[in-house]
Amino acid sequence: QVQVVESGGGLVQAGGSLRLSCRATGRTFSRYAMGWFRQAPGKEREFVSFITRGGGITYYAESVKGRFTVSRDNAENMVYLQMNSLKPEDTAVYYCAASSGSSDPVTTGNYNYWGQGTQVTVSS
Repeated sequence: QVQVVESGGGLVQAGGSLRLSCRATGRTFSRYAMGWFRQAPGKEREFVSFITRGGGITYYAESVKGRFTVSRDNAENMVYLQMNSLKPEDTAVYYCAASSGSSDPVTTGNYNYWGQGTQVTVSS
């Protein structure tokens, strides 16, 4: 079993940067692909980014491509989301999730474990 805890959210002005961190417990962390999702008020949770078990392949939503970068450190059981050039529409609660499967990284149902989320607010 894996537990994940996000941190690093906060308030930032448009054009600014934040780095989100996700710490996972469990010695089998490297067996899980990891994803980042976000949910704005009144909207459904949406896919943001994905990274494979070894970190060799990453995938991004079109809305964040070129601005966000996902990475992981399996030795430290950590996943990161570097967010640059933030926009007000990036405002949401950001969630880290672990997936033991290998298909369809954009679908929430393919993730086994979720964190509680961290709030990101981008002011205009």
